[in-house]
Amino acid sequence: MERVRLGPAAEELLDRLRRRHGPLMFHQSGGCCDGSAPMCYPRGEFRVGAADVLLGVVALDTPFWISASQYAYWRHTHLTVDVVPGRGSGFSLEAPEGVRFLIRSRVFTDEEALRLLDEPPLPTEADV
Repeated sequence: MERVRLGPAAEELLDRLRRRHGPLMFHQSGGCCDGSAPMCYPRGEFRVGAADVLLGVVALDTPFWISASQYAYWRHTHLTVDVVPGRGSGFSLEAPEGVRFLIRSRVFTDEEALRLLDEPPLPTEADV
């Protein structure tokens, strides 16, 4: 079942960034300030930890990783990556664009939560 998706503006921005930088990845950490925003990196330039969880793949081929501690808080929610005006972290690829990625979340419905119980655990970097 889908746990993460891109909103239309995020999908458009990710496509532009992919054309410029090649294959990409997201990482959602549990840090403070912009560290709690989804960060977009060229794939391979950020090393995920053994406990990081692969939440899903967005835009056909872009893995979306989340730190284990953040996943523990958000495992009951669906995440949507959106874009808003303003400069976010200097480490994420969208920073020079004058916009930043952010997460919008909603709690899974009771039906979705039941379906999730039947799914295998999400893979971690140690599994991939």
